[in-house]
Amino acid sequence: MANDRPPLPRELERDVLMEAGHRCAIPTCKQTPVLIAHIEPYRDVKRHSFDNLIALCYNCHARYDVGKEIDRKSMKLYKAKLSIINSKYGDLEKRLLLYFANHPEISEVPFTASRENEIHLIYAVRDGLIRWVREADAPGGGFTGAYKHAYYEITPEGREFIRKWLSDYEELL
Repeated sequence: MANDRPPLPRELERDVLMEAGHRCAIPTCKQTPVLIAHIEPYRDVKRHSFDNLIALCYNCHARYDVGKEIDRKSMKLYKAKLSIINSKYGDLEKRLLLYFANHPEISEVPFTASRENEIHLIYAVRDGLIRWVREADAPGGGFTGAYKHAYYEITPEGREFIRKWLSDYEELL
């Protein structure tokens, strides 16, 4: 069977390696040398994309790809942690995740409905950590419909991400 996979563009490879500091992306490993691995198999996605690539040492790659000791959900969380460390998520997204971490009894929060807030939360929404749930009139807004709140809730994936993020990276707080 011919290998019809195009080579990984050098710039993309460099970006993935830089994201992980040219070390294994698994926080408890950090070994070198590394190779670039697809989180979702290439055969399924048929493309190379930054969000689906991660730097792994040969041992962790074998544990993920061959031995299945490391599952895909964990690998996605490792990738998301790299994003936190490397400022993929903005300040508002980080503060929102920390708010949910400090208030586990709360599952949703209101924001003034605006395109600006939507833009500030875009990566956390796209990565499935939070999701928009509804829009409603803001309490005490005076005129009905004058002010709206957009409500966002933490997802189960977001709760799991927070748990793992804080257990490995308490020094970031």
